[in-house]
Amino acid sequence: MGTLYLVATPIGNLEDITLRAINVLKAVEVIACEDTRRTIKLCNHYDVKAKLTSYHEHNEHTKSDNLVKMLLAGKDIALVSDAGTPAISDPGTILVKKAIENNIKISPVPGPSAFVAALIASGLPTSKFMFYGFLSKKNKEREQELEEISHFRETIILYISPHSYKDDIIDLFNKLGNRRVVIARELTKIYEEFIRGNLNDSMIKDYQPKGEMCLVIEGSHESIKYETNPLCDLRISEHLSFYADQDFNRNEAMKMVAKDRGLSKNEVYKLVLKEKKGCKQPS
Repeated sequence: MGTLYLVATPIGNLEDITLRAINVLKAVEVIACEDTRRTIKLCNHYDVKAKLTSYHEHNEHTKSDNLVKMLLAGKDIALVSDAGTPAISDPGTILVKKAIENNIKISPVPGPSAFVAALIASGLPTSKFMFYGFLSKKNKEREQELEEISHFRETIILYISPHSYKDDIIDLFNKLGNRRVVIARELTKIYEEFIRGNLNDSMIKDYQPKGEMCLVIEGSHESIKYETNPLCDLRISEHLSFYADQDFNRNEAMKMVAKDRGLSKNEVYKLVLKEKKGCKQPS
């Protein structure tokens, strides 16, 4: 029976690969990869002669069965992604699961990972963090994900595509408020770039991305007791006015007040109505 190796490959700079990874790639009979055109460049650079076979999100289910048959027949196989660590927001989980079901040995060969590189250079807390991958494109699932991550106290890391960037930034600001963020792109490459700011800063919301990137986001401050926030001593209308004076629109101001007071936006709206009714003079 063969061994399935999960091999991390460079995320940009071809020198970011371990000696063990090179030796494994040279020793296996087959390398399963997302795009053979990209992996062949790595193989040529390190004189790797193994056979390449495509393994991507569109053929993952059927190809996993074929690869398991090869492994059961005694062939060693290396699984790689286009860049970074396989099975992290990339294909691989299904193959690993089927290999386990067939008692096939699995050996991870650790190495580069884009989200770890982005995190350690972000300047945001690294002691606790939550990697969330890509946000869902489906509205209902996306709303649930945004609600969930809005409460994380840990630093949050997302992968973002250039096509969804503007929508992602708008949705994150509307749900999380004006938190500190870091855009990390072209990691380990010539044009490596880090952009640091807040979600509502023009340099963040107007940024024009050219490729996939990591977005590192400051965690929630919900651990702070709401009653210690001096803004919560204000009347609800005054609290809203405080944010309105900082150029937040009414909807944004409602969300900020809700966050300060530990309430839902709907609860804040009800308090506003109640306050207005209380201010009416009796006839």
